[in-house]
This record gives sequence, C-alpha cells and structure tokens, in this order.
Amino acid sequence: MKCPFCDNQDTKVIDSRPIEEGKAIRRRRECEECGKRFTTYEKVESNIIMVVKKDGSREAFDRDKVLSGIVKACEKRPVSMAEIEKVVNEIERGLNNMMEKEVKSTFIGELVMEQLKNLDEVAYVRFASVYRQFTDVNTFIKEIEELMGNKSKEK
Repeated sequence: MKCPFCDNQDTKVIDSRPIEEGKAIRRRRECEECGKRFTTYEKVESNIIMVVKKDGSREAFDRDKVLSGIVKACEKRPVSMAEIEKVVNEIERGLNNMMEKEVKSTFIGELVMEQLKNLDEVAYVRFASVYRQFTDVNTFIKEIEELMGNKSKEK
C-alpha cells in the first residue's frame, strides 16, 4: 500500500481488526520511509449499483456521498458518527439486498429521509430542505407540520 504522505511503496500493517460486523477489515499502517501512520479499509466488492439521476444520467452508487449528506444534515446535532455509520450501512445493505442493478436517486433520497426521521428530526428537516429543494418558508412549515402530524398519530 502506497503511503499517502510521501508516496513510498513500503508500508507495514501495525494492527488489523474486523469492522461492520465482520464484513470489512480496518488496518493501521505505518510508512517505513517517513514513519507516519494511516488507516486503510478492506471489504468485499459487492455488485455495482447504478444510480439513475433526475436528469437521466447514471453513476455508480457512492456510499461516501450518502455519508457526506447525512453528516452535513447532522452537523451540530447530538448524533454520533457510530449512529450515522449504522444508518449508511442499513441503506447500503438494503440497496444490495434489492438485487437491482439500477436504482433511482429519488428512492435513495427517500431512504435517507426515512432513516433521518427516526434518528434526528432537525437533521431530517435539514436534509429534506436540500433534497426536496424547499423554495420558501411555507414549504418548511408544511414539512414540519407534516412531521408533527405523523408524530401525534404515532402516540
């Protein structure tokens, strides 16, 4: 594995441990040239899911995009990275279990919103405002009223 700091080819594994319920391995490495440490991850390559965007274009599913969107929605909220990782893992697992080669981006967005609704309501509204492209305050109010209505029905 090439060192990300000095591009040296010789690195050694210091520590390995399973993560994601044994579905991946986290490795701590040390560069033999500069001595800096870094982390790599190894996981089974799964079937590639193509995401069909709103404009009809297609791109490979990117777990990091989903993670990034959720992290942004959860900024300054009492949500741990472990909880966020769990949500992303559930979404990714659900998509893989569908055994579909193509999935619409809107479907993925709805999955994220459903998970965020259960995780943190403020993060949900933040994500929804970008995902659904809220144009004014009334749209925000409508979404919050709907969220409150669903909450009172559950009680």
